[in-house]
Amino acid sequence: METHGRIDLRLFVVAVACVLLAQALLIFNPGYYSHDELQWAFFATQAKGGFFGNGLWGDFQAFQYRPLTFSLWMVLSRRLFEHPYAFHAVMVTWGAINAGMVTALLHRYGAKPLVSLLGALVFALGPYAAYTHGWVGTIADLAWLSCALAVALGVREDTKPAIILAATFLLTSMALLAKESAIVMPGLLALAWWFSGRKRHWALACLASIVPVAIYLAFRVKAILFATETTGAIYQWSFLSIPTRWLEYQLFPVLTSRFGANDFLEKAVGRRMAIAAAIAWLLLAWSLWRAGGRWLAAFLLGGVVALGPVLLLAGAANQYGYAFAAVTAGVVALAWSDMARPAQIIVGVIAMLCLWHGANITLGMHDAGVRQAHFSPALARAVASASHVVRLRPQSEDDRWTYLRLTHDVPSYRGVAIGGRARLVEAGEPADFIIDRRGELVPDAP
Repeated sequence: METHGRIDLRLFVVAVACVLLAQALLIFNPGYYSHDELQWAFFATQAKGGFFGNGLWGDFQAFQYRPLTFSLWMVLSRRLFEHPYAFHAVMVTWGAINAGMVTALLHRYGAKPLVSLLGALVFALGPYAAYTHGWVGTIADLAWLSCALAVALGVREDTKPAIILAATFLLTSMALLAKESAIVMPGLLALAWWFSGRKRHWALACLASIVPVAIYLAFRVKAILFATETTGAIYQWSFLSIPTRWLEYQLFPVLTSRFGANDFLEKAVGRRMAIAAAIAWLLLAWSLWRAGGRWLAAFLLGGVVALGPVLLLAGAANQYGYAFAAVTAGVVALAWSDMARPAQIIVGVIAMLCLWHGANITLGMHDAGVRQAHFSPALARAVASASHVVRLRPQSEDDRWTYLRLTHDVPSYRGVAIGGRARLVEAGEPADFIIDRRGELVPDAP
């Protein structure tokens, strides 16, 4: 057991180092991805009180009751927003630690050391994780998965029941204070219990996790289910969304040219790409089935439970697939030794597609940060010197979504009030400035 533990620690360290190296482009990103980071930078300068005295902890009826996440985000924004390399280093390091925990967990439950490491890297460097590690707005996803992985690592046959119960209760509670997605933790622990051969320590963890989830839902279920009228369109929910969302999350990892997991099934080009992705998915499912029906069942059930309530939503989002990626990559790694050579080749090709896709997402996140680093200061200068609403038009319509995000509901930037003092105009409309491909503002020629 001691030797096994030393190997786990070494694998953890190697996994962390590999992720930090592979995602260095996310660390050395000079800017930010979206309006969320800009908004919280402003909130951090306005907030009174410390980590627990900021008013975020008592509003149980807020649609997004995430006091742990938002308090941490505010503290980090206050100290690191003007130092994006440091801010991104925190995010990527956190993601690397999650990858390290996945590696140690896979090795503990039977995967060979190299397979454990590669399985964790496919998760951490794939498209869902690359996006999550690269966007400061996904602290909640990093946090609740960390709690879930810590529970999984702490649940051992030789651990005293009282420690399992107390630690699982505490970590589940922390996960729920980070993000409502953590309500799936009892389901994941129940699957671990079932597929482990109904081991008692997993049952104890599942029971301990149910208690804080039940308490949380007793306080929060009304706000979660019936506050969608005042939230964004993506949070509208319906049981009819489940098949489409499930298919999107399954196929997205191998769609290497797609930046987002949403809406590609609605477009003709996306449907053609989805057919190729569906063939790859069927080959993966066949590989797992040939390794043993329990592996395919674990892959399907684990993926559904990890996604949980996000399958009800009106749109998919990359960060929502973060835990899904950890679970499914982990199942495939554990099944590897039971696979015949042809199945291993199929899995290897699909893993390479996931890594390629993750590299493309990494490049896209870095590019968005470079544009924000140019655009937001230029916009602040333009607004500060204008007496009217500044009209902006992207040089390329392909970039419109980027600048819609960077101008949406941003109260101020570096002390300059933005608010409604800038707007994007449609193609062909007169503008004060053209936004070039680097994010700089160029006066529009009359």
